[in-house]
Amino acid sequence: MAKRALICGVSGQDGAYLAQLLLSKGYEVFGTSRDAQMSSFQNLQTLGIKEQVRCESMSLNDFRSVIQVLINVEPDEIYNLAGQSSVGLSFQQPVETLESISVGTLNLLEAIRLTGKSIKLYNAGSSECFGDVGDQCADEDTPFHPRSPYAVAKAAAYWEVANYREAYELFACSGILFNHESPLRPARFVTKKIISSVCKIAETGEGVIKLGNMDIKRDWGWAPEYVEAMWLMLQQDTPDDFVIATGESNSLQDFVETAFSCVGLNWKDYVQTDSSLLRPTDLAESRGNPQKAFDVLGWKAKYKMKDVVKSMIEFRA
Repeated sequence: MAKRALICGVSGQDGAYLAQLLLSKGYEVFGTSRDAQMSSFQNLQTLGIKEQVRCESMSLNDFRSVIQVLINVEPDEIYNLAGQSSVGLSFQQPVETLESISVGTLNLLEAIRLTGKSIKLYNAGSSECFGDVGDQCADEDTPFHPRSPYAVAKAAAYWEVANYREAYELFACSGILFNHESPLRPARFVTKKIISSVCKIAETGEGVIKLGNMDIKRDWGWAPEYVEAMWLMLQQDTPDDFVIATGESNSLQDFVETAFSCVGLNWKDYVQTDSSLLRPTDLAESRGNPQKAFDVLGWKAKYKMKDVVKSMIEFRA
């Protein structure tokens, strides 16, 4: 029989690419949304797989809703990709962010424990948990120092997973993913904002991009590659946590410059700094060490920042 996977947050960037990957591997794929009848699942439509994914209504903050879906679907694997996903928005909606991520993850873990089924859980962690580590390359042993409501919520969820794994011997693991982009990114993400604006400027010959701190450095990877790492984690004999990253960091200015160079323009002619876009706290640099993922999972990022930018520009073109 085909394995059954339940993807919480299937409508997002990672959820859609993961659904595509699992379908290609012969899985029965179920996805959740707060209201499956009303959701458009645009990303699934973009990838041409909406009709192959069976969508269920579920709110991770509602325990009864969670356990009911687990009983109905009987999944072999659960991928928890749901919850408020924007660092910037988390400063405006801290309570919603904390509840949707930490309470939602706890409900999933407790539901798995109570059903008594042999269900493997992947939890979407975040490099934001590390905070500002300077020029250090963060790995699985780097201490957490979260600097946003989003990072605090992700750190709480990470330790919930670790606790249930140790206390109840659940197969539960977290992927500590660094920034990963694709054409399916929502418009509120700065990378998508840059790509969309650059393509529009290339078409019309006019326009301005307003950005905050251009000096921040991030480890940018390619989302379709990162969902493969999620799947690989649940194929291991023993559950464990992994940093998923390229191992390289580039500044936001490098990202912008690369995007404009792809369309033959000079970024300095179209970019302005806007202090209103600065966050209360922001990380100067973020870079991950994916060595453990390579050693154990055999996973290594093929796409680096310039490849990611080029692929996003080509999709728009």
